[in-house]
Amino acid sequence: MRTPHAVSHPHSNSMRFQRVLYFICAFQNISCGIHYLASVFMGVTPRHVCRPPGNLQNGEIWELSRCSRNKRENTSSLDYEYTGSKKEFPCVDGYIYDQNTWKSTAVTQWNLVCDRKWLAMLIQPLFMFGVLLGSVTFGYFSDRLGRRVVLWATSSGMFLFGIAAAFAVDYYTFMAARFFLAMVASGYLVVGFVYVMEFIGMKSRTWASVHLHSFFAVGTLLVALTGYLVRTWWLYQMILSTVTVPFILCCWVLPETPFWLLSEGRYEEAQKIVDIMAKWNRTSSCKLSELLSLDLQGPVGNSPTEVQKHSLSHLFYNWNIATRTLTVWLIWFTGSLGFYSFSLNSVNLGGNEYLNLFLLGVVEIPAYTFVCIAMDKVGRRTVLAYSLFCSALTCGVIMVIPHKHYILGVVAAMVGKFAIGAAFGLIYLYTAELYPTIVRSLAVGSGSMVCRLASILAPFSVDLSSVWIFIPQLFVGTMAFLSGVLTLKLPETLGKQLATTWEEAAKLESENESNSSKLLPTTNNSGLEKTEAITPRDSGLGE
Repeated sequence: MRTPHAVSHPHSNSMRFQRVLYFICAFQNISCGIHYLASVFMGVTPRHVCRPPGNLQNGEIWELSRCSRNKRENTSSLDYEYTGSKKEFPCVDGYIYDQNTWKSTAVTQWNLVCDRKWLAMLIQPLFMFGVLLGSVTFGYFSDRLGRRVVLWATSSGMFLFGIAAAFAVDYYTFMAARFFLAMVASGYLVVGFVYVMEFIGMKSRTWASVHLHSFFAVGTLLVALTGYLVRTWWLYQMILSTVTVPFILCCWVLPETPFWLLSEGRYEEAQKIVDIMAKWNRTSSCKLSELLSLDLQGPVGNSPTEVQKHSLSHLFYNWNIATRTLTVWLIWFTGSLGFYSFSLNSVNLGGNEYLNLFLLGVVEIPAYTFVCIAMDKVGRRTVLAYSLFCSALTCGVIMVIPHKHYILGVVAAMVGKFAIGAAFGLIYLYTAELYPTIVRSLAVGSGSMVCRLASILAPFSVDLSSVWIFIPQLFVGTMAFLSGVLTLKLPETLGKQLATTWEEAAKLESENESNSSKLLPTTNNSGLEKTEAITPRDSGLGE
């Protein structure tokens, strides 16, 4: 059998194929960031008063308030301060909205104020509920149907449901379109991340994977810019939805990942992809039959072996794996809760609300850059624990800053957003490295599902500040500290090959601890055990 590094080429490190795939997939993350935060301006509730009756009679005097209107019984009194008798009426003729900032929003379109205010409050939570379902649903489908078909389906859905939301005829159609938009956007984020992970080499994995979140942050910047320029909600929504069009036009050229093809026993198709990658990268290809000790002309090549399917229960197969999964889920929950809690508080900093949102997006980019540099220096586990402890400390600092020094509070909040953003960006990569190929999408998808539970609860956490102003900081700080302590118990994955079997995933922990854990049963598939042996000198699969 030929060794993985037997073939070399002067241009073997170009990785042109991986770069093209990376930027195509990363561009679509911009659209995901857009739709996740579009409701910040689309769901704005402007100042309003009850509209007076359309059939005013001579001499009638009406007092207008936000949610009611009063008719004076004594029409001879024109004083502003009226103490006489008056009769209250509901706002059956609608409302008059302040259009100085926004000409129309989803709230003004369907009068989601006063007794219908709760409908406006459901716009973002229901969207996040769709994100929750989409993360686990499409993660499951990508492990069964393949990464490529799910990327195409979710991207097409983002465009169609985004346009459908803009042209919704009523509130319920709008909410339904937004719900399905959330599902496909979340599905793309999860599957797109795994797709990139399975093409990028080990040394480039850190920067490539983490900076996918930077493209998401660019979506935040575009929301702020579009909101500043376009003040009509349906036009704003339609313009933002068109950002996904370039990816839809290009996604048909994306190949399936050799990792997934090998896990399904489709060795000949995987060989074709490896050959294409080698041609693009101007290097010599390799024979998977030699690297994986498989005879593609035999019964294995013609009739792929039956591959055992895995479900969510396999993430809890024994105590060690269950502990790892619960710890990872807690970190996902804490990262999302802190991320959205800090964000919801930051948009109320005062001043220009569009500039505020723009700055919130900008602060994420240096956080991800910090993660990339630090992870390769001190490791994933150390950086993640440090970020969580830092966010917990920041929450404590915010709680002791006097109200009159609000500038210090803002600075502390931004530091906390930086720290929790770093942790939130790192957990995607860390989760994918902790689990083998056969359940990698499922692991990342389930973690994303847990973090969406936190994103649904985050607004309620902020609302509890009316009981005690520091309840959100107390909740996030406590969760961050606990998550940081448990993170120290996880194995380090820096410099390790992506696991393809449960045995390899378990070795991560055995290399960090003296005791060994019980291993999960795996499929009888030698191809899975050696997939990571492919390097850029052979085909461009790794680095």
